[in-house]
Amino acid sequence: MTERIVIGISGASGVIYGVKLLNLLSQMSVETHLIISEAGKRNIEIETEYEPDQVAAMADYVYDDRDVGASLASGSFLTSAMVVAPCTIKTLSGIANSYTSNLLVRAADVTLKEKRKLVLVVRETPLHKGHLRLMTMAADMGAHILPPVPSFYHQPKTIDDIINQTIGKIFDYLSIRHDLFKRWQG
Repeated sequence: MTERIVIGISGASGVIYGVKLLNLLSQMSVETHLIISEAGKRNIEIETEYEPDQVAAMADYVYDDRDVGASLASGSFLTSAMVVAPCTIKTLSGIANSYTSNLLVRAADVTLKEKRKLVLVVRETPLHKGHLRLMTMAADMGAHILPPVPSFYHQPKTIDDIINQTIGKIFDYLSIRHDLFKRWQG
């Protein structure tokens, strides 16, 4: 099977993480399946120089978030992993509670039930106890919680350096080789 990765872009601030991830994967031999929520589309327009259609054009396949009958809604559609970047608290809540009211949450639910890798780039601050409970619930079901928390040992010079470090951490978890940041040497 060709490696297939599902990318979900929800409406939290930080849509550049999903856009950059999709852009990098499109340059590799990875088949990408994209779901962008309506709020994600709005944030792409607000936070980046891209239009949602330009981001969609980076993916091999694009799905309407309202289409809960799409191929991604079934475990019989084989994928390697799914990344939700950024992941809103609302989306996290849907995933943690198996409340599959849209395709993005349903695809994540399928990823978990099939014991595939699910990365949630939860983007919120500060966090209250309810947010932390939701992250624990999702982690207990098998999700990998990877908030975009920058490190500085690699001495980032640009915002892109900071974004690349988070994308590199996602790639590390998915076993995708990269040179997006300088690794800690001790």
